[in-house]
Amino acid sequence: MNLSIFLASRGGTASAAELGRAGFGRKAINVALADGSVARIHRRHYGFPQDTGDYRAARELRGLLTCLSAAPSYGLWTLAPARTLHLCVGHRAAPRSSVAHGRCRYPRHPWLPVAGLADVLVHALHCLPETEALVMVQCAVGRGEISLNFLRGRLRGNRNARARSVLDLVIPRADSLLEVLANVAFVRAGLHVRRHVEIPGVGEVDFLIEDCLVVETDGGTHLEPLQVKKDRRRNYASVVGGYLVLRYGYDDVVNHPWRMVAEVVAVLELWRRGHFQP
Repeated sequence: MNLSIFLASRGGTASAAELGRAGFGRKAINVALADGSVARIHRRHYGFPQDTGDYRAARELRGLLTCLSAAPSYGLWTLAPARTLHLCVGHRAAPRSSVAHGRCRYPRHPWLPVAGLADVLVHALHCLPETEALVMVQCAVGRGEISLNFLRGRLRGNRNARARSVLDLVIPRADSLLEVLANVAFVRAGLHVRRHVEIPGVGEVDFLIEDCLVVETDGGTHLEPLQVKKDRRRNYASVVGGYLVLRYGYDDVVNHPWRMVAEVVAVLELWRRGHFQP
């Protein structure tokens, strides 16, 4: 492996210490600098000359990516990419174009200029709107990478009440961020919700509301032809089994949750009045 390939495997940047541990000494670094394949970011930190990514920016600013900017590094769910850098810069002043967070308290990412997962989530809980923080936490908790008890233990006191309230919305299992957000909308509307219910002849459904209405949340894969056919068969089986069915996609759940809830409530009201009975 040459130095450029190693840098690419590390997100395009590395410190001299990291290069040294990988077997690249001063001579190899100087050769790469001389032929222009590698550039010095600042003292003892190196990257690709034309790189303008977040890792390069974090090293230039001598900080660590955190909060929403660190979500891609850990593969966390997000509703939208970060528009500005979220950084931990210690006691130094962060650039005005970035969002500065408090100092990091836990071990950082082993090789990327990224804060540790615990810091990333705590910062997100303090910084982001409720649903944006929720999907990040739900993803990490659902994969078993961090526990709710750990996060609650780091968020004691009155000033952390809002952050703790987001943790209360995390559910035991969610297969997509759409399930998380739909669950919040249904529960806050006062609906009786059961998740991941197994229905004979249908299989597992995302939600069973008031024990009569199946609600499915469909991500992008549900637009694929084979999946569309499968979903239709599941719809038919649900109706034959005596259930009503509604399906909602990304735009419905993320951008118009209250319209979705209004439709669910309207269908339930019609069911209560006997409109779907012979």
